[in-house]
Amino acid sequence: MKAIAMFIDMKGLRIHARHGVDPQERRVGADFLIDLRLKTDFARAAQIDELDGTIDYATVYEAVTDEMRTPSKLLENVCERIAARLFATFERVEEIELRLLKENPPMGADCREAGVEVRYIR
Repeated sequence: MKAIAMFIDMKGLRIHARHGVDPQERRVGADFLIDLRLKTDFARAAQIDELDGTIDYATVYEAVTDEMRTPSKLLENVCERIAARLFATFERVEEIELRLLKENPPMGADCREAGVEVRYIR
């Protein structure tokens, strides 16, 4: 048996942060949802049943929350920073799929979420 693709998924991370074009958004903040998919090879970890050989998603969460603390006007910029941080921190990551949504965006419309989705390769 041979795995042809391996992914670490983290879905529905909810983080309060201060991103937005309007200064009020950066003062008050909003809730953001993050879905993250990291392509990697964790075959060794699967065989030895140890964290060594894979990516610790608790450490991924720490990196993401740290980047979310830095206010940005655009969600596109936040995604770029998160991806750069994850690639720099985890050599095993080959590809990143990232979705970042702002809940209840202040745009004068009834909208549950608005955001961006991007896929990066090393």
